[in-house]
Amino acid sequence: MAEQDAGRRVALVTGASRGIGRCGALALAKRGYDIVITGRTVREGDGRVGAIAIPGSLDKTADEVRALGREVLAVAMDVTDRDSIRAAYKAAMRKWGRIDVLVNNAPYSGPGTESKVLDIDLGLAAKIVEANYLNQLFLTQLALPQMLERSSGTFINLGSGSALVAPPAPAGEGGWSLAYCASKAAFHQMAVVVDVEFRSRGIRAFTMEPGYTVTERSIAMSHEDTYAKHFAGDPPEVAGEVIGWLADEADADRFLGKMVHAQGICRTHHLVPGWPAA
Repeated sequence: MAEQDAGRRVALVTGASRGIGRCGALALAKRGYDIVITGRTVREGDGRVGAIAIPGSLDKTADEVRALGREVLAVAMDVTDRDSIRAAYKAAMRKWGRIDVLVNNAPYSGPGTESKVLDIDLGLAAKIVEANYLNQLFLTQLALPQMLERSSGTFINLGSGSALVAPPAPAGEGGWSLAYCASKAAFHQMAVVVDVEFRSRGIRAFTMEPGYTVTERSIAMSHEDTYAKHFAGDPPEVAGEVIGWLADEADADRFLGKMVHAQGICRTHHLVPGWPAA
């Protein structure tokens, strides 16, 4: 049974077991939102890439949200699995009956994202597009009607610089694969079109480009981090705090339907103390 509370604000953040998703969930909790977090790693210690352990879990993020005085619902979800996306959305609606902010953060993370053009498997490329664009659209279609009923709601979509500029090197050598950046290029247009169609009905939509971010996964797999050869990485708190700013600040409305570069916003508004270092 949904807990009806007109004063409650609820944010759903996908891919919140670690990295930008975790930091975004915490930033929103600090701003007074109760949080639905989704991800594949539920318990600490379960996150692995091959033999490498990756810190972070829904359980840990949930504890951190509660420590900030907010309620949290943690739901296992895989962005490649549309049934799990539907189930996560239904669980959120059963719990609180509303989603005020949807952060489409969880990306495809699997094989095929470092393939050069002649090595791209078309089946994997289709799976990447499905996860990074079609399934994000699916979750947006689920959440949008209840927002329209209230004439209020915000979408924050995590974009990628890989869809904006040429790679500095071939895929696997410090650059990125066409299979990945093409899926993000499609995803970039979603907030643009949502804004055109629904701004007049109270819906806010942004695409946020985080810049190269050094996450727990990046640190754990540092021996395979070819991007570090070309980019200075920033902590995930930078993009996370900008998620909170976009959701909660009226000044953010000047970016409706546009690409927001997290590093610039974070620097301008001093959202992360001590960043960037003097």
